[in-house]
Amino acid sequence: MCVDYVNNFSSTTVTHVVPRGSLVYGVTSLGDDMFVIRTRSSQQKIEVYDTETFTLQRHITVPGLGDYTQGLAACVYNICLYASDWNNDSVHRVDLSGYSSAVIRWSVAHRPVGLSVNSEHNLLVASQGERNLQIFSTHGALLQNIQLQADIEYPRHAVQLSTGQFLVSHSSLLSILLHRVCLVGVDGAVVRSYGGQPGSQLTQMNSPTGLAVDREGRVLVADRHNNRLLAIDQSLSSAHEMSVCVDGGLECPDSLWYDQSRRRLYIGELKGRVIVIDNLKDFSAM
Repeated sequence: MCVDYVNNFSSTTVTHVVPRGSLVYGVTSLGDDMFVIRTRSSQQKIEVYDTETFTLQRHITVPGLGDYTQGLAACVYNICLYASDWNNDSVHRVDLSGYSSAVIRWSVAHRPVGLSVNSEHNLLVASQGERNLQIFSTHGALLQNIQLQADIEYPRHAVQLSTGQFLVSHSSLLSILLHRVCLVGVDGAVVRSYGGQPGSQLTQMNSPTGLAVDREGRVLVADRHNNRLLAIDQSLSSAHEMSVCVDGGLECPDSLWYDQSRRRLYIGELKGRVIVIDNLKDFSAM
């Protein structure tokens, strides 16, 4: 059943939909701009939309950006945008300060995917090819390299918590392996996890990808092949489905960005839409 979500002030959420295009593999925002990266037809460009009207304003050209890009993140502190480059094992940093439009690029571990920015304004990169996490300064200096536990076979996205630990979503190309969201220590070992064998039950996921965390530590995950979002509690012990009122329901949700300051959730779908939900205070069950 599709229901409207409300916050503590009983304000009904508003859903905006950016119409279908090619596959969306990354969405984020900074100030009055929403950034979208589309795979296989990006032509080295990132789309920029107005966050009030959700109309396309312009494109940012990123020289050398491969056509298979699976991660996008923005940093309000450093006023920049990051894009992972799966084809070329690199990250591209775009200056958004207005004083410069410089783009710099540096090498990362094999097959980088999900990106996020931690509380120290550094960039966290998840690597599928080497099953590790890397933390870089805003100009590409490697600060930390974490080798993940062996059964995290296909990491998709990672977020660093205030404790220094990490939340990591992972799955596998083989259906017999694990599909989970894991709490991972600084040594790369799994502390606890949610999920297991792939499936559609509430205790299972099928290709978990994008992650978002609210102020209370609840975790929202894009459960791609189940066409749903799951909100998991802080202890990774229980979950509920977050219904999203959109025509046809969710279709392969893949990337998430939660702007806590605006109480706004962005959902990028592999089917090509971007869905925006306003007035979402947290991921608690309503």
